[in-house]
Amino acid sequence: MSFQFGRWHFDSKDSRRAFPTLSDDLVLLYGPDGRGTYVGDGVNITYGALHTTSESRTEIQPYRSEAGRVFTWDGRLDNREDLLDQLGGQVTSHAPDVAIAAAAYDRWGTGAFGKLTGDWALSIWDPSERRLLLAKDVIGVRRLYWYMSVHHVSWSTELEAIVQMEEFQPTFDEEYIAGWFSHYPAPHITPYAAVHSVSPGSFVSVRPRRSITATHRALDVTHPVIHPRDTEYEEHFRSVFAESIKRRLRSDKPILAELSGGIDSSSIVCVADCLIAKGQAPTPRLDTVSFFDPSEPNWDERPYFTRVEEARGRKGLHIDVSHSNRAIPGLQPGLPSVTPNHCGGEPEESALLAGCLKSNGSRVVLSGLGGDEMTGGVPTAIPELADLLASGGLGRLIRRLTEWAISTRQPCFHLLWSTCRGFLPPHISTEPPNLYAAEWLSPQFVRRHWEVLSGYDQRLHVFGPPPSVQENLSTLRALQRQLACSGRRTAYLHETRYPYLDQGLLEFLFAIPREQLVRPGQRRSLMRRALAGIVPSEVLERRRKAFILRAPMVAIRENWAALETFTRHMVCEGMGIVDAAKFQRALSRIRDGHVVPMVPVLRTLLIEQWLRCNAQLNAAERSRRRGGERGRDTAGEANPAFSEK
Repeated sequence: MSFQFGRWHFDSKDSRRAFPTLSDDLVLLYGPDGRGTYVGDGVNITYGALHTTSESRTEIQPYRSEAGRVFTWDGRLDNREDLLDQLGGQVTSHAPDVAIAAAAYDRWGTGAFGKLTGDWALSIWDPSERRLLLAKDVIGVRRLYWYMSVHHVSWSTELEAIVQMEEFQPTFDEEYIAGWFSHYPAPHITPYAAVHSVSPGSFVSVRPRRSITATHRALDVTHPVIHPRDTEYEEHFRSVFAESIKRRLRSDKPILAELSGGIDSSSIVCVADCLIAKGQAPTPRLDTVSFFDPSEPNWDERPYFTRVEEARGRKGLHIDVSHSNRAIPGLQPGLPSVTPNHCGGEPEESALLAGCLKSNGSRVVLSGLGGDEMTGGVPTAIPELADLLASGGLGRLIRRLTEWAISTRQPCFHLLWSTCRGFLPPHISTEPPNLYAAEWLSPQFVRRHWEVLSGYDQRLHVFGPPPSVQENLSTLRALQRQLACSGRRTAYLHETRYPYLDQGLLEFLFAIPREQLVRPGQRRSLMRRALAGIVPSEVLERRRKAFILRAPMVAIRENWAALETFTRHMVCEGMGIVDAAKFQRALSRIRDGHVVPMVPVLRTLLIEQWLRCNAQLNAAERSRRRGGERGRDTAGEANPAFSEK
């Protein structure tokens, strides 16, 4: 993912003020393939390139359009041909994506954002209107942050760059921390109250000292897809799934695909192999990387990803993650970082993955994230029954309710009540908030952030899209929150692409009847039917993968003394987030062999480590600034660096 950074001083024509200390090292850290700059009218923009396609190697950014606007683009444009046709020869077929996006904006203004399909983040400086625009695609895979003071606005694709360049007093956002204890925080917030993130499918229009946020596009969920036969749904799925993967095989270098042995990653690899064999993908080769843990009896994936490797006739890289799965936050040195997921440093398997990417010359990794959630991996009857309840199909509701009750061995009344509960107001329909939140969280903290801790759950509505579509959109929002919090996997720069989060694929999955995706006793019904003969049957028909639970529990028992010391005086408790005594009792139960949900335990330790590391960093920074103020008092105007600040 390429790097963007810019600063606009509202009342200054002196562009040198825009970057007082931005270093080449910072730019090259995120954009190793070259640096470009734009300076003018109190604005200074820097771009660092990370090339992943043949077209990107010909681009020059920041890019000046024919209308004089300045663009910086980080992304992949999937509908290049359609846009070129609409633009009527205004741009050549070999033009880089940024040139097509710029021509589209010059033609349609902000209406162009809704026409750009793919994963992208875009910033536009318009000198004639003195306006800055920041926009992201509808899914929100890429990042784009911004900070505005009274005097200027800064923006960047990297949160670290804004935090390093700005001298605001960092105040942690409580909602962001609360999100880490649940299903991640909303994508528009960051760890710092003063810094914002552009939301998926939105753009921010900035003028001096004011900003407006607007939505430019949402998924099209208004056109149901109905076919008379199952075989037509299967053929349609194969078509849109293959197109999604084809879009993400656009690279002039070999691509690395994660191959876990599950249905999601295996399907990507097998369909990608078919596309490459037919000459329908520009990438020269697809390699695989598989993570496994031989110490986990329920999570040794080797028999399954080995079967896929046998089918494709090529062995991939195998990485043992047993050591990392036993790593507990707080028990190894932490590093100051802008987000919690960077705090622990780079694990050993990340270094191995980086070595594989570097040796192959790969800049792209394919991930199966979203497959389980979007293709019916959770065998629940509720969305289908809610559709029937909302549509008033009483006879069919009774029949399907009976079929699901027999399949799941649940009473019909229990299933019906669970379905009806989704339509009720949250304070009536949901369980008490303490069942969502970890028991050691402060009651006051839980009350302040009940909505976040309950996963931003919303009630279903009878009117509007079908309830199953509403559930799908809610699941997608949860994935967007996860993506917004995800960090770089390795120190070696690359971009991760997600075929299951393709806009066309999602719109198809949301438009078909729910019973195509999940049937009584048949989770992922459509996917299994459609990919029979393409994905090995041993993988396609395997049971759902187990979660890792044993390794962290063993690590807690083996490192009890150090963990007890680490949790004795918790920063989280001083901030009113955690009751340390209750948390220690929960850890004691794990040590004694009792089952305690491990995700909130590990998240609590991670947040505690992150807050401690950043508290030390902030103290050092405050000391540095106090020293700087004393130096400025002594040197006066003799030191231009101090006088400039």
